[in-house]
Formats: sequence, structure tokens, C-alpha cells
Amino acid sequence: MRSLAGLAVIVAAASVYLYLLSTHLPPGPTQLQPGSEQEGEAVREYRLKFPSDLESLRELAETLKFYKTENYSYVLLLFCSAYLYKQSFAIPGSSFLNMLGGAIFGPWVGLMLACLLSTFGSTFCFLLSSAFGKQYVVHFFPQKVALLQMKVEENRSSLFFFLLFLRFFPMTPNWFLNITCPVLNIPISIFFFSVLIGLVPYNFICVRTGSILSQISSLDDIFSWGTLAQLLAIALMALLPGALIKHYSRAHLKVDGIESNGTSQQEISLDRKRQ
Repeated sequence: MRSLAGLAVIVAAASVYLYLLSTHLPPGPTQLQPGSEQEGEAVREYRLKFPSDLESLRELAETLKFYKTENYSYVLLLFCSAYLYKQSFAIPGSSFLNMLGGAIFGPWVGLMLACLLSTFGSTFCFLLSSAFGKQYVVHFFPQKVALLQMKVEENRSSLFFFLLFLRFFPMTPNWFLNITCPVLNIPISIFFFSVLIGLVPYNFICVRTGSILSQISSLDDIFSWGTLAQLLAIALMALLPGALIKHYSRAHLKVDGIESNGTSQQEISLDRKRQ
């Protein structure tokens, strides 16, 4: 119970910090609503919340891009804080934040931020799990932990490349890897660099997609030669590292028995017998 209480205190403190940061905005540039003629009329209000779909993502991106013109450092701090919050506490939704980063900061700055924040956020999640959650991970996911433990031991000599393989080909969700690696006795240095390198293709796809979506105003823009060329580059960027690591895994890694959802063939057969 002490571990749960400590984790609850950290989550509560981080939540209060993020709430205060998002609600106490410094004065930003004024933007008149359509139809208003004077500066004092219909000034735009800033209401921030996590995006849940592409439409809310575009609205939030437009708001923050406009606000960034006079408060760049504040928008950067808010984005980094929100990203680290979601990653540290294993909350789904990093794809939306990656796209948001691409829309606000552009493809290259957005990619750099996504790679660094996903790495540090995952490392914080690793540390939180190591300090507070090991026993709960084993208790709630015994079969998946046992399977990963077996595969880690089989690939101990090529552990870094095995972790890269799991990031390039998500046999199990990234958040689950983050909370499970302390249980598997993965060194934090190997974990850190496997996340930093292994999530580059995924981050690149999301950030570049967000950058493209922020520039599209109609369906015709989607089928322009420039947009199609960018989409082709995204596809190649995503496929090339995966093809290389898959070629390496065939010769050096033992990953047989792991399905795309993180379960083994043995688990599947047992489930069928129970049914």
C-alpha cells in the first residue's frame, strides 16, 4: 500500500502542476473573431485540452500556433509537460501529441522534441515502475511477463537489438514495455537508447503527418504532387529501419512464439481449450 500511496502522490502533484500550467496562461496575442470590427470585440479565448480526434487536434494546433507568436517558451513548456505527463504515467495518446508537435513546431523541431520527450517520458515510466509497480505488473500480467522474461534471457547476448525489434515491430504496446522492463532487469542505459532509436520511425511518421495536416485546407491539397511526395518519403522512412532490423533478427534473435498482441502460441492454445 505504501508504494501505491507514493505513486498516487506523484500522479496528483503532476496533475495539479499540469492543470495550473494549462489554466493560468500568460497574456497572449489578441485575435478577433470573424465579424468583429474593433479590437475590444470578441477576443479569442484560450481553452486547452488533450485532443481526442483529428478535428480537436487541428483546433488545438491552430490555437497554440497563434499563441506561440508571443509566448514561444510557454507553449514549449506546456507541450513538453503534457508529453512527459502522458508518457510517464503510461497514458495512451502519444500519436496525437506527436502530430500536434509537428503542426506547432514544424517537422524537424517537432521530431527532435518527440524523440527526446518520448525517451525521457518512457524512462520516467521505467523508474516509476521500478520504484512502485513491479509487484503489480507481475500480479496483473503474469503470462505476458513470463513470456517476455523467457525471450529476454534467450536474447541476452543481443539485448539491445531485441529491444529495438520490439519497438520497430510492436509485439506488445510501448507502455507495457516501459512498465515491464524493470521487472525483466533491463539495464536503464540499454532501455534509454533502445527507446531513443527504436521510436524514431514512429515519431517521424506522426510528426510529419501532423505537419502535413496543418498545411492542408482542402481535399485538393491532399492529392498535390508535393503532399504525395512527402507521404512517399514517410512510407520509405518507416519501412527501411524496420526491414533492416527484421533482417538482423532472423539471423541473431529468437522471437518465435510472440504474436503481434504480445501473446504466445501456447497461451492461444490454452485459451481455446478453456473456451
